Amino acid sequence: MKYLKKSLGQNFLIDLNIIKKITNIVDIKNKDIFEIGPGSGALTNEILRKKPKSLTLIEKDFYLFKKLNLKYISHKKITVYNEDILKFNLENKLTKNSIIFGNLPYNISSQILVKFIKLKNITSKYCSLIFMFQKEMADRIIGKHGTSKYGRLSILANYKFDILKKFNISPNCFFPKPKVNSTVLHFKPHNKIFNKIKKIENLEKITNIFFSSRRKMINKSIKKIFKSNENIKLIDLNLKSRPEDLKPELYYQITELFEKN
Repeated sequence: MKYLKKSLGQNFLIDLNIIKKITNIVDIKNKDIFEIGPGSGALTNEILRKKPKSLTLIEKDFYLFKKLNLKYISHKKITVYNEDILKFNLENKLTKNSIIFGNLPYNISSQILVKFIKLKNITSKYCSLIFMFQKEMADRIIGKHGTSKYGRLSILANYKFDILKKFNISPNCFFPKPKVNSTVLHFKPHNKIFNKIKKIENLEKITNIFFSSRRKMINKSIKKIFKSNENIKLIDLNLKSRPEDLKPELYYQITELFEKN
């Protein structure tokens, strides 16, 4: 394909074996499927073979949108939107059985994931997200407490999801070839109640404050969040710790306490 836009981070998946592996992660039959950035429709074709109930394509690139519209004009199950996923209103379109696939542009992949994390009542909105990330980004999302990869994204994502790493993908599977490896992750919304956080934006704010001073002790970050030391006593917190030393559950506790105050 000669037509490419670097600004949109376009790397098209062309390896049929990998495409089949992705669509085999979940049962697609009779489900409402959404695909972010379908590009030329390689993954779309394989999804269709699995007989979904409906298929919604969200493509920002107008040229590719027109090609997709023409390609699937006779398919009644398919709806194609020429929209930016970050601005697209998903709330009224998703159902409990929705599955979302996305070979995400590397430059906005974390923003797209956070958009889905912020949706309210996500267990009633979709049952699976299957997203492809730059491997380095995927490592950060699944980064474990106490490791260098652990951070804001892993804390946010684990609050809402059980996350499964499925497989890595070589640059040779794309056109044009990216300079990095990719990783497919499977996100499954869970009903675990860690803490009763009212707004996920507050957890985002708290983790941002902590990890903006990642290598420093948390005592100064805590002072930015709480005016009184009395609040800190309610949490089992060592102020000489560094952000990566705190388990996700502690961040959830801090956020809940922040909301109460």
